[in-house]
Amino acid sequence: MLASLDLLASAVLVLDPHARLVFANAAAENMLESSCRLLKQQTLSDLFLNPEQLLAIFQQALEHQFDDSRQDLILERVGREPLWVDTIVTALDNPEMPVLIELRENVQQLKLEREERLIDQSQVNKELVRNLAHEIKNPLGGIRGAAQLLELELPERHVKELREYTQVIIKEADRLQTLVDRLLAPHRLAQIVGDVDIHEVCERVRSLIVAEFPSGLTIKRDYDLSIPEFRGDKEQLIQAILNIAHNAAQALSERIKAGDAELVFQSRVVRQVTLAKVRYRLALDLHITDNGPGIPAEIQERIFYPLVSGRDGGSGLGLTLAQTFVQQHMGVIECESRPGCTDFRILIPLP
Repeated sequence: MLASLDLLASAVLVLDPHARLVFANAAAENMLESSCRLLKQQTLSDLFLNPEQLLAIFQQALEHQFDDSRQDLILERVGREPLWVDTIVTALDNPEMPVLIELRENVQQLKLEREERLIDQSQVNKELVRNLAHEIKNPLGGIRGAAQLLELELPERHVKELREYTQVIIKEADRLQTLVDRLLAPHRLAQIVGDVDIHEVCERVRSLIVAEFPSGLTIKRDYDLSIPEFRGDKEQLIQAILNIAHNAAQALSERIKAGDAELVFQSRVVRQVTLAKVRYRLALDLHITDNGPGIPAEIQERIFYPLVSGRDGGSGLGLTLAQTFVQQHMGVIECESRPGCTDFRILIPLP
């Protein structure tokens, strides 16, 4: 009987009367990131930081107060993401293995929680960037002005030698000023709202990428031409998609040299989508996928933070700006990445 449970897609735990694990199927091993051998003899209290509710249901099943009970639970774990699960607890007619627990990940809840985290993160980023940029701008202007005044006061016989140093100060101050202006740009620019054809936007981005990477990179298009126009800022969306596609093309440098780099633009319509706790009947589902090495695991959770970059010489602003522009269209950007496939997904409500 227990061996047949390995065929199930949902995680199954079988427990003894003391809430110790007797068996965990393959899906449970995958969910709990541990082998059945290591899981055996562990209790629910060992597995989860907040087992109280699950233990209460287990006790009720042990006392045969029901045949099965269903609950939505958030199970917290040490050093890992919490599990959002639909839980089914079943009483068995076996005194040695009296309770079976089935855990199914609540995909919708996970998605909502991830979107909320992205939105909260974006708000924190905006405040951080605004405050940091304003704190930098004032002393930066003073440094540049002081360097210009100092240059005017240099003795004539040493102007040629010393002017080099004052020019370094002025040029670096200008470079930092440009960086600060880029940080503040998405919060200053008002949206220019008009009718947007997302495929026209994608084609504009494609032409720019092809111009910069004319050989070794294949760009594939898989469009749903039935997608309607929607109200938005065309230039902002071009910039957002260009930032993602350009990052992808740069990450594909080795494959471009080998001649097998691939970038895919795919558009679809999805129905009944929840974005920022608001339900929309229709939404644009745009994927920008590449076959590059993937985003380094250590920065995957932080790629939309300002000044976080996985590339030497990168400013770390491209994805931050892209997320900001898409969120100004009531949408969100998600990302999944592994070696050989990085997929950026843009969701924007449609009329």
